[in-house]
Amino acid sequence: MTTADTSSRTRGPGLFVSLVIHFVAEAIAIWVATALVSGIHVYGGITTYLWIAVLFGVVNAVLGTVLRLLTLPLIVLTLGLMSFAITVAMLALTASLSSKLDIDGFWSAVGAAAIVAIVSAVIELFTRRAVSN
Repeated sequence: MTTADTSSRTRGPGLFVSLVIHFVAEAIAIWVATALVSGIHVYGGITTYLWIAVLFGVVNAVLGTVLRLLTLPLIVLTLGLMSFAITVAMLALTASLSSKLDIDGFWSAVGAAAIVAIVSAVIELFTRRAVSN
């Protein structure tokens, strides 16, 4: 058995599989947020949740990353609270870009962002453990 054969066995899932797992976890987290926060409304079914998760992921990855880099001193100074504020803003931006997601107010966005962050982190923690085993 060559080293190429053994290294392919120890690798994790590919990029596509990792992205699908991430977006499904985000869609589930958004669903949980809509179930728990009365000010968050999603109009549609499973594909709508997946679309919103992809849109939120792209907005957060592109614009959220730039904002986090620009506000890095504030993030350090506020012990990460500024990063959470950026996540709330990215969720609000996602709602403004999609006609299928409505957020009634600031506190609804804060609650939804907190729930999405917690639920997606827990789901991805379990899926990473399951995939790595």
